[in-house]
Amino acid sequence: MLRSLKPVLAACAAIASTAAAQAQASDPAAGTRLAPMVITGKGFEQRAFDTPYSVGTVDAETLRDAGPMVNLSEAMARVPGLTVAHRNNYSQDLQISSRGFGARSSFGVRGLRLYSDGIPATMPDGQGQVAHFDLAGAQRVEVLRGPFSALYGNSSGGVIALVSRPVRERYAELDLDAGSFGLRQARVTIQAPFGDTPGRGFDLRVGASHFEIDGFRPHSAAERTLANVRLGWTGERDTVVVTVNHINPPAEDPLGLTRAQFNADPHQTTGVALPQDAPGQGFRFNTRKTTNQEQVGATWRHRFDELGALSESALTGYYGQRSVTQWQAIPVATQTPPTQPGGVIDFDRKYEGLDGRLVWRWALDGERGVQFVAGAALERSSENRYGFENFIGTGATQVLGVTGLPRRDERNSVRNVDGYAQGEIQFTKDWTATLGVRSGRVEFKTDDRYIRTGNGDDSSALEYSYTNPVAALQWRVNPDLNVYVSGGRGFESPTFNELAYRPDGGSGFNSGLQAQTSKQFEIGAKWRDEARGLALDAAVFDARTDNEIGVATNAGGRSTFQNVGATTRRGAEVGASWAIDRQWRAALALTWLSATYDDAFLTCTAAPCNAANPGNQALVAAGKRIAGTSARSGFAELAWKPLETTDLGIEWRGQGKVAVNDRNTDFAGGWATFALRASHGWKFGDVSRLVALLRVDNVFDRVYAGSVIVNEGSSRFFEPGSPRAWYVGLKWRQGF
Repeated sequence: MLRSLKPVLAACAAIASTAAAQAQASDPAAGTRLAPMVITGKGFEQRAFDTPYSVGTVDAETLRDAGPMVNLSEAMARVPGLTVAHRNNYSQDLQISSRGFGARSSFGVRGLRLYSDGIPATMPDGQGQVAHFDLAGAQRVEVLRGPFSALYGNSSGGVIALVSRPVRERYAELDLDAGSFGLRQARVTIQAPFGDTPGRGFDLRVGASHFEIDGFRPHSAAERTLANVRLGWTGERDTVVVTVNHINPPAEDPLGLTRAQFNADPHQTTGVALPQDAPGQGFRFNTRKTTNQEQVGATWRHRFDELGALSESALTGYYGQRSVTQWQAIPVATQTPPTQPGGVIDFDRKYEGLDGRLVWRWALDGERGVQFVAGAALERSSENRYGFENFIGTGATQVLGVTGLPRRDERNSVRNVDGYAQGEIQFTKDWTATLGVRSGRVEFKTDDRYIRTGNGDDSSALEYSYTNPVAALQWRVNPDLNVYVSGGRGFESPTFNELAYRPDGGSGFNSGLQAQTSKQFEIGAKWRDEARGLALDAAVFDARTDNEIGVATNAGGRSTFQNVGATTRRGAEVGASWAIDRQWRAALALTWLSATYDDAFLTCTAAPCNAANPGNQALVAAGKRIAGTSARSGFAELAWKPLETTDLGIEWRGQGKVAVNDRNTDFAGGWATFALRASHGWKFGDVSRLVALLRVDNVFDRVYAGSVIVNEGSSRFFEPGSPRAWYVGLKWRQGF
């Protein structure tokens, strides 16, 4: 093992040697960072220290040090309470959960609201994706844990928001990345402010990247082409930002592994995922996915100077379209029933929305004040969704993994309308109260156009409404210590996928599925000692959920969902950082989580699943762990920055065992991995510089399951984590 690490250690030593040689040019203030600022929670920028709820930030430098800036999972482990699992399967989005909310999702992101520069990456039904997040252009990523802001709706776990960096310099940038398992990436960025007055006039940033990877498992190759344009204008009282982005990420799907497969060879791919080399070769379906998405959005902010307490306004609008085709490994025999939707998913979706808000501010005597935000939001999406058989022909000439005869044809739409208000009053110098409420409704409608003998008309409509209050009380004990208590109500409507089919096999929407609601409470403290470079955030929380949505059946390519009663999530989170001196710094994030079912319920082990087939049902006893959650996780970092342009670091990540299904019949084992990183920059004159980054992840080549596919119908629960992997990145910036 040490022999295999010698090239890495040698490279680290070389960078350290260069750093020492240039030590006389180091900045005495190197390693210091400004206090994190956030917008999430109140709708206007403030210090994270001043928020009465758990909020974390990951800045641009940290995102860069964490890897090729392709996946959020690279850097988000340092946020306690948040799990972002890289599935090493680019045909599926990241598996993200916050305080156990969202853990059940086997596709897309559920339980959190996602935003990029104020534009939702979450659809009106609550399901989202983060593949188009431009991490290279981010100033920071903010994470609000829990439903403690009325500014966001239809989620229980909180908010993840990307904030792009402002355009203040003129430069062109070229990034070249290479790494293990065929990783290669090229990225070009050009940005410039225009105008003679600093901070006024137009600015523009254009970026494009292309990423490819072969993967460490057979049939796990992927590509991603991403393009982003940001056009801004800043006037005396107005700021307008227009963003346009495009993403095209075709990917092969290696699927999960059974326990036996994972134990035998965790880096293999199950045979049904592989392509057919010739007809009649066996059950091989060439599982894969293609996606195309384009989106445009605009935000206009105006500051009022002449309307008294009315301080500012903000209006955001967006429009996008997304097309997906996915070829699944659904057995041919399973597709015989006329109600079976086939093994190929194909949809074209359009989505759009508006969000407008006003901000009032009143100054009171004795340095006290009042702030009030009120607004309304409208979100809509519509899609043409089709299903096809994943085969053509029969017998020896049968071809699998292709698009065959149609099995599904629907027109689906979702509409979400919300109104919200949130106020904050500093009623004494040291005490601040926050009150808010959000009320709205989510409307679903489907028009079934695939009507055949044995497959009736499934057209239907449903509506869910909610009113979610939030409240918080914050005590400024002294300038370095804040203590707070927060409470809020969370709401999650079922997604379209969860409503699509009924567990009893009947026609129409799964109309008996109710929305999931939760009552959550949090007590926390935030302490800063600027003189010693110390920062500590700690919180304990309790979340009680009614009508938790869980899997009812998962067989034959069709998942159905049910309400499984009450659940309880409670836990503790600690985040700490220490700037030991101008060169050394450390960080720590620890999470403890208990997430259990309070009520017993029946789940299905085989189809058909109904009262007439009791042998196909199994009891999930009260007290079982919620599938997909871990009782503990942690992150630690020690970094040495001998001069302004050099950074060496070691990182540790760990996680406890994870239940793969509701019955807790098996678990993915706990694990811990280490990573090493080294970066150095060179300046050439006043406007040119080169930065090199080297990383080695999973240094000791630990074998582990990095994520699980919850309640997977074929028991292919396990998605292996990456073996030891190296990465090298070069960034050239040329000012002009």
